[in-house]
Amino acid sequence: MPTAFAVKPTLAGERAVLRPFTPADIDAMGPVLADPEVIRLTGSAHSTAGATGRSPVHDDATRRWYETRAEQEDRLDLAIVDRGTDRCVGEVVLNDWQPENESCGFRILIGPEGRDRGLGSEATRLVLAHAFTALPLYRVELGVYAFNPRAQRVYERAGSWSRGPGGRAWCSTASGSTRCSWRSCARSGSSGGPAGAAGSICGADRRGSPSGGHGCPVTPGRGPGRRQRRGAGRAAPRAG
Repeated sequence: MPTAFAVKPTLAGERAVLRPFTPADIDAMGPVLADPEVIRLTGSAHSTAGATGRSPVHDDATRRWYETRAEQEDRLDLAIVDRGTDRCVGEVVLNDWQPENESCGFRILIGPEGRDRGLGSEATRLVLAHAFTALPLYRVELGVYAFNPRAQRVYERAGSWSRGPGGRAWCSTASGSTRCSWRSCARSGSSGGPAGAAGSICGADRRGSPSGGHGCPVTPGRGPGRRQRRGAGRAAPRAG
């Protein structure tokens, strides 16, 4: 029986549209994935030299990865499209779904053409609204590297996100948004809810991606203890 994740919506905002990848969107992701800042901030390279010189043209495996995203019934991968140009500038992903815990991971990636224009913030708001109103989710989590202060500041301004245990600065510990916190922000009109902007830029994982796993570690979490089923918890998965 198809899951709720099998439905691939098109989500429209004022500046951005989230949609299943078209052939043109897949082509546009080539330069995005080759961008040195994307590579560096997602931890795909650990030196300046390693972050430069990537080909903006997909290899066959990466192209096939994107071509098969609409077939996946346990995750949601959508292109972030600039409404002004109808061009794909990045991607937003809900992955690592744990139905027994009503949780999943979150990742967003924005290339140079989409930065500093509010597209990532709106894309985050749109996908969170979809996650908490159309999918069987209580908690959505992300991970951000400590050397990505831009993302940290944006997430801190998003009222529905909270830091992981101990308040650590987003390292390998996940931050999360729950359905309750999202609804609270929606009622108050703060940035984490539907009425405002939420976080952006480079959150986590590309499990099984042929492009080599660009992205930060995602640690899918659990809902509140009352929602945790006996024996449902498991160790955080390996990023990559």
